[in-house]
Amino acid sequence: MRVLVCVKRVPAPGARINIAADGQAIDTAFLGFTMSPHEECAVEAAVQLIEKHGGEATVLTLGPAEADEQLRYAASLGVANAVLLTIEGGDWDPQRTAAAIGSAIADLEASDGVFDLILFGNESADSGGFQVGVRVAHGLGRPIVNGIKGIDVQDGTLIARREADVGVEVYEVPMPAVLGVKEGINLPRYPTLKGRLASKKVAVAQVTPTNEPGGQKMITLMPAAEQVSATVILGTGPDAAPAVVDMLTEIGVLK
Repeated sequence: MRVLVCVKRVPAPGARINIAADGQAIDTAFLGFTMSPHEECAVEAAVQLIEKHGGEATVLTLGPAEADEQLRYAASLGVANAVLLTIEGGDWDPQRTAAAIGSAIADLEASDGVFDLILFGNESADSGGFQVGVRVAHGLGRPIVNGIKGIDVQDGTLIARREADVGVEVYEVPMPAVLGVKEGINLPRYPTLKGRLASKKVAVAQVTPTNEPGGQKMITLMPAAEQVSATVILGTGPDAAPAVVDMLTEIGVLK
């Protein structure tokens, strides 16, 4: 099999996100970065498929030069090839991003053969637009199913499963195909020391995309309201007993 995983460099989960003064970008001065959690699971799914069926996996991202870090992390897990579509400045709009990724995929397939499966995260952890994977699949003329929590290949047919209100939906998808993977499909592995060392030797192909902006334009970034919690000490020693009883009664533990 030939599997391609598209990932994105995003701020590490749990970090405090500050918006730049112009409201157009995140202030990254004190942030660490990683790939989106959904995409970590997509990388793991690709590696598992290659281990089971043979072939090779490729990881691709569109982002700044620093996104080389996320590509090499994927390489340390068993991905053979890496492609960086280098851009400067902030994120591109979803239409432009999808067009650039679609063009890069077409070039890769023209030289090395068609990818049987292209994996995206269900959505990125920062913008959460749910658009790029769908737009790429549409541009390439391939079927796509999002929200995937299970992948298998049987007799050349892709079996994809996703959770639904009434149980599990099962799709038989002809390959080549595109899937949007959801966190929880697997437990991503940690890289070994051997994998870390090998990833330093992986040649990252760098391409500068020239696609024009799409019709979508960001107006401003608005930070979500912070959830503030406070700890109340009910008391110490025996004197706290009445307050504890009142609290347990209030939340329904005691009648």
